[in-house]
Amino acid sequence: MLTSDKYLITSALPYANGPLHIGHLAGAYINADIFARYLRLMDKEVVFVCGSDEHGAAITMKARKEGKSPEEIVDFYHAQFTDTFDKMGISFDEYYRTSDFLHHKTSSEFFKKLYDQGNFSEKSSLQYFDEKEQQFLADRYIVGECPKCSFQEAYGDQCESCGTTLSPTELINPRSTISGSVPVLKETVHWYLPLDENADWLKDFIELGTIDGIFHHDPSEWKSHVLGQCRSWIDGGLLPRAMTRDLDWGVDVPNEIPGSSGKKLYVWLDAPIGYISATQTWAHKNNKNWEDYWKNDQTSIVHFIGKDNIVFHCLIFPTLLKLHGDFNLPVNVPANQFMNLEGKKISTSRGWAIWVHEYLEDFPGKEDVLRYSLIKSMPESKDSEFTWKGFQEYNNSELVNNLANFVNRVVVLVNKYYEGVVPEFDEDISFISNKGEDGMPGFHDSELLDVFDQCANLCSHISKYEFREGLKSVMELSSMGNQILQFNEPWTLIKEDPEAVKAVLNLCVQYLATLSIIVQPFLPFTSDKLRGLLNLPPLSGQGEMVEMMDSLSEGFHLVKAGHKISQPNHLFDRIDDETIQRQIEKLLGTNSDSTTPIQQKSQPVSTKNSISFDSFQNMDLRVGEVITAEKVLKADKLLKLTLDMGFETRTVVSGIAEYYSPEEVVGKKVVVLSNLEPRKIRGIDSKGMILMASDKERGLIFVQPQGDCSNGSVIS
Repeated sequence: MLTSDKYLITSALPYANGPLHIGHLAGAYINADIFARYLRLMDKEVVFVCGSDEHGAAITMKARKEGKSPEEIVDFYHAQFTDTFDKMGISFDEYYRTSDFLHHKTSSEFFKKLYDQGNFSEKSSLQYFDEKEQQFLADRYIVGECPKCSFQEAYGDQCESCGTTLSPTELINPRSTISGSVPVLKETVHWYLPLDENADWLKDFIELGTIDGIFHHDPSEWKSHVLGQCRSWIDGGLLPRAMTRDLDWGVDVPNEIPGSSGKKLYVWLDAPIGYISATQTWAHKNNKNWEDYWKNDQTSIVHFIGKDNIVFHCLIFPTLLKLHGDFNLPVNVPANQFMNLEGKKISTSRGWAIWVHEYLEDFPGKEDVLRYSLIKSMPESKDSEFTWKGFQEYNNSELVNNLANFVNRVVVLVNKYYEGVVPEFDEDISFISNKGEDGMPGFHDSELLDVFDQCANLCSHISKYEFREGLKSVMELSSMGNQILQFNEPWTLIKEDPEAVKAVLNLCVQYLATLSIIVQPFLPFTSDKLRGLLNLPPLSGQGEMVEMMDSLSEGFHLVKAGHKISQPNHLFDRIDDETIQRQIEKLLGTNSDSTTPIQQKSQPVSTKNSISFDSFQNMDLRVGEVITAEKVLKADKLLKLTLDMGFETRTVVSGIAEYYSPEEVVGKKVVVLSNLEPRKIRGIDSKGMILMASDKERGLIFVQPQGDCSNGSVIS
């Protein structure tokens, strides 16, 4: 939950040796961007930093492969990253690069202080050496068989197949990636971080959320797989870890240190210090003090990463910071798991990926469609999967049919009936008012309170890093708006009760204004478009969510009557099968592995998104009996049903009047979703939903229990 007014947010630094793919976005960038944008809307002080990781063996391997210098490689990909992130709406306050002079200086000074304090141990060890090339081999210059999963191309630091962190000597049948020869072990000297000596406080940090006995964070708010991986490392016995490498590309070990010649800082010491260098750079540009964000315990630091970086951000980097002294440690590391693609693990080496810069070329103006699809499929707690068919379904069924449809209908109707001017309405008219014997607030005010509740749910989810659920709250609000139009049918009601239509459309405009704010963390370009349709300025990210929530809680309107909106313009358009098929063929054409599980033919039946078993268990389905039924006034599709639920009598409003008369349904046994959140429909409190089957020829058909089931019986 949000406990601070000041936040430093970081995203894992992407290696500048290849393009960004959708797994990168879903792993550490879109989620961080959602959180940063949300915090700004909540009037929090936020600094959001990242940068290109331009050191390490992966860079030199790429350079050697392409016959270029490391500088040429990192310059090219840094420029591409900057452009891609900007076009995808990732709102970094500073996007940095670790080849910068300031970063080299900061990293060297950091290392030198730890060295001077005696925090490192100098050890001689055996390291693989390529005799043909006459050079020591860094982790990424060695491949071999993974001892865990038998993958034949595992690197010396990690297996890309199973994700296991490795050391070069663990590989079976190792070979040099430079010459292809079998390397030999040769003695070399490096400086080691004594993780084993820091195990006790690290365990308290992970398990209890304390540092030296002082409360720091609530570990119950950390993801279970993050805690689990950290516990596994700690319980397995932490070992000293080398902080230097024998390389010719990277940050030099300070030359004041004896034996430093030819030594570079380990990339996993240098890279996270990039967060500090980036903050320093931002602070210099904005006349701020960078230490307020790294050495002030009033600032909360949150690292967004993928699960393969958990050990570095939760154990190694915190150890470096604590030993250095005075630095804040992260309050959370909400690492995502991996996103797969069309049934297979994303692999850059085998070309099994969707490159974001190519997507932007193929789908101009559809940045938010990709953001939406990746959020819907975000691997927050377990590995997930992206499919092109799913991408199409999300766009056509949810963005077009739900959100864009609601927005367009409201804008069209306000322009049609009121020349684009938000109508003023009489709050005391009988159709709208529910102020009577029960003393309840009017229809309009009651609906605004429902909007407030939905926004409160969204805030709760984002604060807990539940971004998929947060997006769901946005779309549920859009669905609620569509229901208001569906149930009130202003295009029909305008002839019978024009004053009621004013109230309905005024309310719908308030829904649109709310959506234009709460959608911004997820779909920033859509927010700008929607604000434009409402003739409202783009969000500045300076507390607008707080102002909106205050207004809704007080029943104040977000858009005043008399305000003129713009002409209609569709937010999203449909994506056809041919477009999707071209992307599938493109993916298959660039994949070096001819075997693929993609189903190239569209399935005859389109089902809804999967839900968890826990979600299914939360549904309370019961048998009810209709004891009375009547039509809802001025609503051709609605019946007001009174149900005997066995344990109580309740009212449900159901849109079945086109298919059944009141007389036909009395006495029927029906299945009721009894724990659905109550909903006010046409001033009637509806407590549940009747389950119906939709038949193409016969319309809606009751789903009825078989046998002699008593009222209130639970369906399981």
